Amino acid sequence: MSHYFVDIDPVAFSLGPVQVHWYGIMYLVGFGIAWWLGQRRLAAGRLPVTRDEFSDLCFYLMLGVILGGRIGYMVFYNTAELVAHPLSLVRVWEGGMSFHGGLLGVLVAGWLWTRRRGLNYFDTIDFVAPLVPIGLGLGRLGNFIGGELWGRHTDVAWGMIFPRALEALDKTREELHAMYLAGQLEHEARHPSQLYEFGLEGIVLFTVLWFYSRKPRPRYAVSGLFALLYGCFRFGVEFVREPDVQLGFLAFDWLTMGQILSLPLILVGLFLLWRSRSAPTARLYSVAMPDAGTAKPEGGA
Repeated sequence: MSHYFVDIDPVAFSLGPVQVHWYGIMYLVGFGIAWWLGQRRLAAGRLPVTRDEFSDLCFYLMLGVILGGRIGYMVFYNTAELVAHPLSLVRVWEGGMSFHGGLLGVLVAGWLWTRRRGLNYFDTIDFVAPLVPIGLGLGRLGNFIGGELWGRHTDVAWGMIFPRALEALDKTREELHAMYLAGQLEHEARHPSQLYEFGLEGIVLFTVLWFYSRKPRPRYAVSGLFALLYGCFRFGVEFVREPDVQLGFLAFDWLTMGQILSLPLILVGLFLLWRSRSAPTARLYSVAMPDAGTAKPEGGA
């Protein structure tokens, strides 16, 4: 038994008939940490708004993530189900969230919030970008705990066995665990692609963006670096991640929907980094302002 059998209860606890899943908790923790880190960036003068206005921004972004993530999943990955059963769009308890849809939701929410305050759109997006990997990483950890979005078959030593990937065997969890103990499932080991994404999209991406953005950077640079790195990380991990069963490979026996959706991010990231070369450097603002209109620049133009 050289491979780990992933048998973690996805339900953290129950409140009567309501089951609280670890995946949902990860979302809440991600939002909480992002809010806390955003307060630190706000205190450092990275955006000319009050704390109340920043809280409003967080609310907008949270809605963008949830609505965009669900709509994006149904449109990009489950179109047939959406066409056949339009109400499936609101059945969020069945699972199904798309990062690329959530990103579009965040961009729209950020635009709506920014327009009301007369700020530059990319100043807001550059401010938010270093906070996003926290939720990304914790979401992938939630996927792992839930035993979903597993990788392709492998014989590497760290390969893992995911019971939900063995539903075709029509066995209970107890029966699968007994087969595992008897050494009958070694050939079913898969890449723990959720943990790869947790490390790359969560830990690495956050570390790079957080330290890169500690100094004022030209407009577009932080957003561009986020888009480029996430696109590259996701494109690479897709080579060991099992494609969605309802889609499979889209071309060449290796190209997946995740890779197709990541290519525009890579191109946009390169374009924004190129554009940042001639863009003004972000300004530092005074803190503890009664309202956004009293912001006073302290740093470079």
